[in-house]
Amino acid sequence: MKALSILKELVEIESVSGRENEIVSHLIEVLYDFEPSVFEKYNTKNILINQDADVWVVTHVDTVQIKKTFEFDGVYAYGTGCCDAKASITAIILALEEIEEPNFGVALLSDEEEGGLGSKAVVEEFDKRKAIVMEPTELKIANRHYGCLEIDVEIGGVSVHGAYPDKGINAIEKAIDVINRVKNLNYLYLVQRIEGGSYEYVVPDRCYLRIDLLIPPEDDVNDVERKVTAIFKNENFTVVEKAKGFLSGEVTELIERAVEKASLPVVYTEMRSWTDAINFVNAGWDVVVFGPGELHLCHTEKERIKIDDILKAKDVLVALNDVLGMRMK
Repeated sequence: MKALSILKELVEIESVSGRENEIVSHLIEVLYDFEPSVFEKYNTKNILINQDADVWVVTHVDTVQIKKTFEFDGVYAYGTGCCDAKASITAIILALEEIEEPNFGVALLSDEEEGGLGSKAVVEEFDKRKAIVMEPTELKIANRHYGCLEIDVEIGGVSVHGAYPDKGINAIEKAIDVINRVKNLNYLYLVQRIEGGSYEYVVPDRCYLRIDLLIPPEDDVNDVERKVTAIFKNENFTVVEKAKGFLSGEVTELIERAVEKASLPVVYTEMRSWTDAINFVNAGWDVVVFGPGELHLCHTEKERIKIDDILKAKDVLVALNDVLGMRMK
């Protein structure tokens, strides 16, 4: 099966963020007939095809640190990056091979899993247009994209001998209180990191937290920031990432028509994670997120993709090309 062969080759090329050179070189060779170019900025290499098109299909080539190598059980492929987002790259390759002439542009970006510098570089160079950003959405149309507020906090306490906890201030207990107060704001949140204390018999005087809140597109991220920082007002904290969510515009109709044309059900969902779509929207692009795979398993050793879903995503891209061709007539 060609889809499996392409995916396996991609997954077996390690492309952790910051180490994308090998996969970029490989994809340039694979996509040679489509005249790819490499756009370099901010120490990222990004592959562009048909860059003058009004609508782009976008995904990323980098992965998180390797949790699992490639395996296939006859239905699902497993391995870091197989779903996020090398399944989407595979669908793009298969679609380009099937259509006579692409009516959409393609951008394969670096550094999505870290700083999003690939998309930042591209939007600074190209005028705003429409984009379908391919991320795992289970082939549903994610026209609601959450924002985020990611904060590092250093919580202080007072250290004393462990036999006298009542005479100290336990920084870990203070951290638990902070987490509960954030929880009471009623936003989806992730305690991404907590570190403090030691095996010495003392009350810990330092605890470090990273908390990530997911902000619905209807809510003001600045208002959420004010509420959260009020909780941290007596501690040292740093806002690591702040992004406003968004609702997709007219581009939603394009992907909806493509999904219908590919004989798939039109189902809407939301994207809860930061993606390159945020950088595109901040630059004025109209963006929707769509792609094969289950996001909740990504970044773990359970990451997987059903090969049949790659083929369905390919069919949607082929249909999208037809929809765009009809618009151009």
